[in-house]
Amino acid sequence: MKRISLFIVGIILSGTVHAAEPMILTSPDFRPGDYMDRKFTCQGENAAPRLEFVNIPDGAKTLAVIVHDPDAPSGDWVHWVVFNIDPSKFEINAAEFPGIAGKNDFGDKGWGGPCPPSGTHHYVFNGYALDIRLDLKEGAPRTELAKAMSGHVLAKAELIALYEKF
Repeated sequence: MKRISLFIVGIILSGTVHAAEPMILTSPDFRPGDYMDRKFTCQGENAAPRLEFVNIPDGAKTLAVIVHDPDAPSGDWVHWVVFNIDPSKFEINAAEFPGIAGKNDFGDKGWGGPCPPSGTHHYVFNGYALDIRLDLKEGAPRTELAKAMSGHVLAKAELIALYEKF
């Protein structure tokens, strides 16, 4: 028994056994923790930033993205809900909308850019890899998406950006 245990420890320490790499959500438009360019906000073009998923787990049938501002005066404010994104299209470009648009807290489908009343706000981009295609209609809000995703999330990634009106 002791020999087997030492053998297993040796394999783990030697790096022979590899854990799956964590999924990462990134953007070519800003680095984590940086300020978003004005063009992505209500003071600019209100265009959604491009996003890229890295290390999407095997078995992922779809991807989903929720963007929210936890610093909003009225509480957590949802800026973007999108789901049933084909995982082979790991780049999300709003010009070529990748999935089904849910409803944001502005009451619109699609991206609603940052527009904080004052101070610096954090914009949290959550990306999800799911093991199913969701049976939701266009315009589904975050609450419906979260309920439908429950028990089906293979991986989650987070990216945070900042914005302050100038």
